[in-house]
Amino acid sequence: MTEIDNASAQGNGIHLKRSLLFMLLLYGGMTVVAGVLAFKQVQLWPTQLAVEAGIFAFLILVVISSTVTQLFGQSLANRIVFWGFVPLGVSSLLMTLVLALPASPEMVQFRPEDLTAFERVHAQLWRVWLAGPAAYLVSLLLNIWIFNRLRGSGEAGTIGLMIRGAVASALSQAIDSVIFITLAFYGVFDITDLLIGQVLAKVALSFVLVPFLITGAVAFARWLDRDTG
Repeated sequence: MTEIDNASAQGNGIHLKRSLLFMLLLYGGMTVVAGVLAFKQVQLWPTQLAVEAGIFAFLILVVISSTVTQLFGQSLANRIVFWGFVPLGVSSLLMTLVLALPASPEMVQFRPEDLTAFERVHAQLWRVWLAGPAAYLVSLLLNIWIFNRLRGSGEAGTIGLMIRGAVASALSQAIDSVIFITLAFYGVFDITDLLIGQVLAKVALSFVLVPFLITGAVAFARWLDRDTG
């Protein structure tokens, strides 16, 4: 397993790997944008089933957490999940502040439709912001735990990595869907089609797309660190 600088916990002086820095930056951004995208439901054509658009950002979170687990271990991956609450919390506080601040006279006069749309969408995001962390914490910690448990006592090569990634992602994201959709939208509208569509889409993508994304991410991370020893 690759050794990294965990200066905050270890103080061992090893430099932070470029791959880990890249994944940390991407991870923080995806935790924020996932909650914003979740407000829109996307139809799964040609059916009437739907998914909330935050699924696309969440897939990246799953890939990153699995990649970190593979390269740097379960302990660090779990810590990254908990640290993900920092950008979530800061962004929600900033959104609350922005909504409370008065709009400029020019926007009120010349762009009232834009102002109304902005406030209508983001003022209703509070349930999404509350549902997101609950689903996020449970599902990503579960993904890391399953992915690491399936690893066993040794490496199984690329095929083993792909299978572990698919199984861990499918199970954890199914749980994520149930938690998030129920907390965010129950009572607002009939969530049946959205819930079924979300689970089916996440499980399907977990087996079709996630294995290749994880193997690609692991290869890319190793390429970034190729000359760092």
